[in-house]
Amino acid sequence: MSDPAVDGPDDDPVGGPAVDAPSSPSDREAGDSASEEPEEGSGDPVLDVLAAVEAERDGYLADLQRATAEFANFRKQAERRNAEIGALARGGLAEKLLPVLDACDLALEHGADDVAPIRASLVQALETAGLEVLDPGGEPFDPTRHEAVLHEPADDGDDAGQVVVEVLRRGYAWEGRVLRPAMVRVRG
Repeated sequence: MSDPAVDGPDDDPVGGPAVDAPSSPSDREAGDSASEEPEEGSGDPVLDVLAAVEAERDGYLADLQRATAEFANFRKQAERRNAEIGALARGGLAEKLLPVLDACDLALEHGADDVAPIRASLVQALETAGLEVLDPGGEPFDPTRHEAVLHEPADDGDDAGQVVVEVLRRGYAWEGRVLRPAMVRVRG
C-alpha cells in the first residue's frame, strides 16, 4: 500500500480524514461548548430530565393532595348540611304535632283520662327523636325558653329573682332549638 509519510498527517489510518482533537486543556475549553456542557447543572442530561420529571410529579402530587383535601372538606360540609336540613324537617313535623299535644293536654284538664296513654306514647316517641318538653314549674324565668304572660309581685324577703309560678301552656324545643316557648305566670 502506501507509505504513512506519503498519506499525510490529516488522513485516518482507517481511510478517512482525521479529526483534530484538542490536545491541551485550553484547546478543549475553546471547543464547541454546546455539545459538551449540559443545559442544567448536573452534567448528565438523563439526570436533568429525571429531575424535571420528578418536579412535575411532585407538582401533580401536591395538586392531588389539595384536591383530595378540598373534596373531604366538601363531603363533611355536605353531610353536616344534610343533617341540619333533616333536623329542621323533623323539627317542622314536630311543630305541626304541637296542636295535637295541646288538644291532649286540654282533654286531660277536662277529665278525659283515656287520652293520657295516647299523649304519653306520642311524647315518648317524639322525645327519643329530639323533642324536649318545656314544663318549667318552679324554675327561674328564662326569657329565651319562657313567655311571661302574667306577673305578680315578689313576697317580702323573697330575693330569688323571677320564678315561674304556673305553666299556662307547655313549651317545646327540638334538639336545643325552641319551637314554642312555655307560656308562664312569673313571680318576682
